[in-house]
Amino acid sequence: QVQVAESGGGAVQAGGSMKLSCVVSGSGQCSSSISWYRQAPGKEREFVSGIDAYGIADYADSVLGRFLVSQDNAKKTLRTLYLEVNLLKPEDTAMYYCKASPLRWDGILCQPSTDNYWGQGTQVTVSS
Repeated sequence: QVQVAESGGGAVQAGGSMKLSCVVSGSGQCSSSISWYRQAPGKEREFVSGIDAYGIADYADSVLGRFLVSQDNAKKTLRTLYLEVNLLKPEDTAMYYCKASPLRWDGILCQPSTDNYWGQGTQVTVSS
């Protein structure tokens, strides 16, 4: 059973920084795409940043140059994705969610799948 858990949110003043963590466990022997999304009150959930199953990082334009994503795959069964959020703005205030999309082992290869697992989120609040 895949489990996703975020941590590291909090309250900070504009211009500040924090580091969010997402721990993914139970995803098996195949790698996973792990991504950060955020949802502000009254708005739709949006992609922020992530690293796909092949190690390629991606960022939303709104955070490019301010946020930095990295991962720790020291243990195959426990993966951690970090998001360093810098130069925070009030508009970055949102609930930040982590999504894990593990590849699926078919007995021979790891194959893409449509399985997605979400965490409960961690709140980031930026005051002006």
